[in-house]
Amino acid sequence: MTNVIGIDLGGTAIKLGRFDKIGDCLQSLSVPTPQPATPEAVIDAMVDAIAHLNPDNQVVSIGIGTPGPADATGRIAKVAINLEDWQDVPLAAKIEAQTNIPTLLANDANCAGLGEAWLGAGRNYRNFILLTLGTGVGGAIILDNQLFVGHLGAAGELGLITLNPDGPPCNSGNNGSLEQYCSIRGIIRATGKDPATLGQLAASGDTEALAFWQDYGRTLAAGIASLIYVLTPEAIAIGGGVSASADFFFPTLQAEIERRVLPSSRQGLQLLKAQLGNNAGMVGAAKLAWELNQM
Repeated sequence: MTNVIGIDLGGTAIKLGRFDKIGDCLQSLSVPTPQPATPEAVIDAMVDAIAHLNPDNQVVSIGIGTPGPADATGRIAKVAINLEDWQDVPLAAKIEAQTNIPTLLANDANCAGLGEAWLGAGRNYRNFILLTLGTGVGGAIILDNQLFVGHLGAAGELGLITLNPDGPPCNSGNNGSLEQYCSIRGIIRATGKDPATLGQLAASGDTEALAFWQDYGRTLAAGIASLIYVLTPEAIAIGGGVSASADFFFPTLQAEIERRVLPSSRQGLQLLKAQLGNNAGMVGAAKLAWELNQM
């Protein structure tokens, strides 16, 4: 029986899974990301792990999610955040040369979106957005069941849209991006507390924490409203570490979206929690691999 391997390449760990066509994970493996995480060291670690998951040579393709943009052809890791000396690395070609297995790359947030669209919160929708609220704010856009990456492969940087032109500076060069307000770093800057602590306080009935999450929902809605007007998705799923407190900010998020967005642009819109957690990137990379196998 043929299957594929999906790989989620992270700064501290490389997660791999072998999947069949319906998305069942037949075997999984996590190995530490070499330090320093140079391209040569990371590729060697990946090739060894791939061999461990493919003893019977049944794997027909490999998908890899990288922590940064890939080129439009899915062959080159243009930059990999938190990895050393990664600049225009021909990762797909290097993996193919050592495994003889066709390989395709995508940004890790895009892979997470593919995973949620395939087996998670977005599986019943053709037009779907995943927004991930973590150390930064990222996401993915699925249009007509296809991952949208734009003409150069870099579309879908959802956290970098402008929320406040005069807001805090962003590493992108922007000011006041959505990420500056709704990421873990943004929350800590605003409150001095991390989201997990604020979630625990809210659960205990702390009025200040509950008020913070209500304000957070309104702020997040302002950013999401822009995305809705441009893309009019059927559903939006919220993932990432901050989503653990979704119960405290979803009511104001929903109400503020309804206030800001015309009914014609949000008709039937579903606001959902992402379902696959930390496995979304690996699952999406496997979906990428199956799509490569069908080309």
